Amino acid sequence: MKLRHLSLTAIGLAGLLMPSAALAQSFAITNAHILSPGPVGEVARGTILVRDGKIVSAGADVNLPQGISIIDAKGGYVTPGLIAVNTALGLVEVNSVSGTVDDKSRSMRISAAFDVQYGLNAASTLIPVARLGGVTRAVVMPDYDDGNKEREAPFAGKAALISLGQGANILFKPGIGMVLEVGEDGAARLGGSRASEFVQLREIFSTLKRRKSEGDDDWGLSEADRKALEPVLAGKTPLIVMVHRAADIEQVLSLAQDYRLKVILSGAEEAWRVADKIAAMKVPVLLNPTSNIPSSFDQIGATLHNAAILRKAGVEIAISGNDGGHRVRDMRYNAGIAVSRGLPQAAGLEAITLAPARIFGVADQVGSIEAGKLADIVIWDGDPLEPLTEPVAIYVEGKEQPMQSRATQLGNRYLKR
Repeated sequence: MKLRHLSLTAIGLAGLLMPSAALAQSFAITNAHILSPGPVGEVARGTILVRDGKIVSAGADVNLPQGISIIDAKGGYVTPGLIAVNTALGLVEVNSVSGTVDDKSRSMRISAAFDVQYGLNAASTLIPVARLGGVTRAVVMPDYDDGNKEREAPFAGKAALISLGQGANILFKPGIGMVLEVGEDGAARLGGSRASEFVQLREIFSTLKRRKSEGDDDWGLSEADRKALEPVLAGKTPLIVMVHRAADIEQVLSLAQDYRLKVILSGAEEAWRVADKIAAMKVPVLLNPTSNIPSSFDQIGATLHNAAILRKAGVEIAISGNDGGHRVRDMRYNAGIAVSRGLPQAAGLEAITLAPARIFGVADQVGSIEAGKLADIVIWDGDPLEPLTEPVAIYVEGKEQPMQSRATQLGNRYLKR
C-alpha cells in the first residue's frame, strides 16, 4: 500500500462541511480512499452513502440521492471504526484511586457472576482519548481482585462490548464472554499450582454438567455463579482464557475439547509454538504483538512474530492496545509493528476491525464498511497504521464525534500560556 500523508490543513477543513452531530445520520463521504476488510476492500477513490446511521452502499460507483449532505474526504484514507479488545474502558479512571476502579469483585460469592455492564461510566475521560485513536467499539473485560489471598476465584466474570460514541448509554452487547485466567497468576488463585488449577476447573465443569440430576454442591459456587456458567457450558458464551505459555495453551485446548467449550485465547505470547493446534480447533486469539520481552517464566517464548505466525497458520487474531484504559489507542501502532514483522498489511487492519467483530459475534453489525452495517467510520490524514497519522473525522452510528478529549483540552489550555 502506497503511503500518502495529506495536509491536515487541507483535509481538516472538511470538518467545516460536516453536518452537526444531530444531523449526521444521513450523508455521503466522497473522494475517499476506502480501506476495509470484507467485500468492499480497497477503493482508491470511492463513496460511502450513510442513511439513518447505517451504511447504504460503498464503493467506486455509488448513486447519491439529490440533496444528500456531502463530506469530501479529499483522497484521505477511510476505514471502519477500530474495535479494541482487552480493555477496561468505562470501568477504570485512575488506577491508584480505588473508588474509580470498578473492573473487579472481592465478594466471596461472586466470581463468574460478576458483570462489568453494571459498572460502566459513559462519562469516563478515557473514552474520548481512545476514540481519538479511531476506536469506536471496545471489549470491556473484568479483572481479578487479589487482595484477599484466601479467596479462591476461578473466574473474573462477564465481559461486555461497548460503543465509544457520545451518549449516556454506551452498552452495546452484554455478556459477550466469561473471563478466566490460567497459568502462573491463575494457579495462585485456584489451588496454588497449574496441576491443581486444571484439576479443579475440570471438577467444576464436570459437577455443573451433572448437577441437575445428582445435586452436587458445585465446589462451593454460588447460585449466581452457577447460572452465569450455564451458557458457557452450553457453548453459547465463549470462555475468554488469559493464558501465556504453550503448555498451558494446550491444556486449555484440551479442556475446551473435553467439555465442548467455545474458547478465545487472550495474551497467548507463546501461541506461535502451538499455532497448528489452535488453528485446527478454530480458536481465535487476542494478542499484543509487541510482547517480546518476558515479564514472567510464562512468556519466555514471546516474540514479535507471534501475530504473523498465527495468521499464516490460519488462526483468527485480534490486536490489542498497550493497557486496558490509558493506552487503548496504541492498538493501531501495534498492528503496524506486527505488519513490520511479517503480518500482511490488510490483515493488520482486519485484526483491529472485522476480526474482533467476528470473534465476538457482531460482524453483521460492525467491523467493515459494508451495506447494512452501522456507520462506524474514520477519516484519516494518512495510512492508519502509520504512527504519525491522525483521524480527521470520526463517526459512530453515523453521528459525528467531537475531536477533543480532556487531554487535548488541557493541552490547549496550557499551550496558550
